[in-house]
Amino acid sequence: MIRIATLFAAFAFACLHAQEPQEEVPKAAPLIPVEDPDIPDDGVRVSVLGYHDFSETQPETAMRIRTSKFRKQMETLSQLGITVISMDDFAAWKRGEKEIPERCVLLTLDDGWKSVYTDAFPVLRELGYPFTLYLYKNYVDGGGRALTTPMIQEMVKAGATLGSHSVSHPYPLTVKKYRKKGPDAYDEWLRKEMGESKRFLEAKFKVKADTYSYPGGFFTEEMIPLTEEFGYRFGFTVQPGKVKRSLPDEILPRYMILGNYDKIYEFATTFRNGDSPDATPEGAIAGMIQTTPYPVSPEPGAIVNSRLPEISADLSTVPDLDPETLVMKVAGFGEVPANYASGSGKFSWQVNRRLRHKTCQVLVTWKDSAGKDIDNPLRWSFSIDRAAAYLPDGE
Repeated sequence: MIRIATLFAAFAFACLHAQEPQEEVPKAAPLIPVEDPDIPDDGVRVSVLGYHDFSETQPETAMRIRTSKFRKQMETLSQLGITVISMDDFAAWKRGEKEIPERCVLLTLDDGWKSVYTDAFPVLRELGYPFTLYLYKNYVDGGGRALTTPMIQEMVKAGATLGSHSVSHPYPLTVKKYRKKGPDAYDEWLRKEMGESKRFLEAKFKVKADTYSYPGGFFTEEMIPLTEEFGYRFGFTVQPGKVKRSLPDEILPRYMILGNYDKIYEFATTFRNGDSPDATPEGAIAGMIQTTPYPVSPEPGAIVNSRLPEISADLSTVPDLDPETLVMKVAGFGEVPANYASGSGKFSWQVNRRLRHKTCQVLVTWKDSAGKDIDNPLRWSFSIDRAAAYLPDGE
């Protein structure tokens, strides 16, 4: 039986700041994985790398990486002596049935963007690297920038593994909406998202789609037993960290490689003796989970190189917002004097004292015109790159 801590990840982040009042933990926050003490550590560490979209001409974003940079990253793996393994090799090692090198990488590509075929696939095929495609049903043959069936079939024929990424790729707000409908309705919805996607991929492409990538990395405790029920060997999150054999199969860490921040790749490909699954540089702890229903800055999980960033939320599309009730709380500062610009809907605060902790948690709340608290306040974390924002002692 899977061993899972009863504390939520949001609570763990709050505990990093003893001086900050503890907030109620969101019921749907990710659970913290706990290692199985009965599984011996063989010293092997696997970095699971996650990619999305590729382009050589469009601007780089968190989800889109330049094709030439991707090639360089793939070539660097070989130069560093890091072995790229297949999902089958990973599974055999995780079960204790196969030995693999101490430093390995598992490559995953989410969603099913057409650029996976046009840009990434030629690089991976040339270098002979195995990879796994995580596809969600509604985007297969979705037109425009989506992968087509022939493209997927060609990559499968060349050795690609398919994994499930749900039916509709629901974001956290959607998951929470269905969860509020009650256990039965939520279970029915989860079974469709997690089960139908697997059945669709296996029937259409005649392969086993027996691993799952949680959309946005977001998962709730009800999803955990369903991964086993539907025959998924592994469930991958977007919580950064290296995999070792004793971690629970249902909630494995993964590094999402950003197009606009190269240090995540550096963290993922840095191995140390005695690495634990979360033994990454301090800046990586907040993770890449996008959980806010409205745009915020710094983005959730971002790693910034300034200790005096502007923290803001774009609330221009919030319905029935009473600006007088807006409150922003920042770890280490408590409630801060944030300003609301009625014209743009921007609620922001310029940090006026250097952030000293490696992770900063932000909470934004408000009420509607009737004085009712909102159901889902904005709650996110970002990290400080201590190397880039070095603060000498005494400052």
